[in-house]
Amino acid sequence: MGVVMSSSSSPYYIQGSPMTVRFNNVIGWLARHGLSFAGSAELSVRGRKSGVMQRIPVNPHTYEGERYLVSARGHSQWVRNMRAAGGGELRVGRKVRTFTAVELPEAEKVAVVRTYLERWGWQVDAYFAGVTAKSSDAEILAAAPDHPVFRITVAD
Repeated sequence: MGVVMSSSSSPYYIQGSPMTVRFNNVIGWLARHGLSFAGSAELSVRGRKSGVMQRIPVNPHTYEGERYLVSARGHSQWVRNMRAAGGGELRVGRKVRTFTAVELPEAEKVAVVRTYLERWGWQVDAYFAGVTAKSSDAEILAAAPDHPVFRITVAD
């Protein structure tokens, strides 16, 4: 897997290996066809340049009754598209939930990221450079700029 580290000119992003990309394609296909892998869903968000809906599997996370999307890999294309679009859709089979999204400031991410890592750490720990659910608040806060978090509100 390729790693692009944080710098003033290039935000942190970990590109998926070819095997990871294939695995994500399978997880997305399963979600589109109604089979959620450990709670995953397929995210659709409008491309900020192309205007075409882009699809990627994600792990929606609930904390204190609110729903979140956490970007384990950093400032990915879906994150940049979400910032521009302000929302998207989550799909599992025929159930499609349209939502709006608001990006959290760093100070509000600690508890969300900690509980996300408790739930999904087995899958995403490698992307957090040694930060785990057991890390201190200060360690999670230091990693927070590299992992965008969006609070999502599903439309009725």
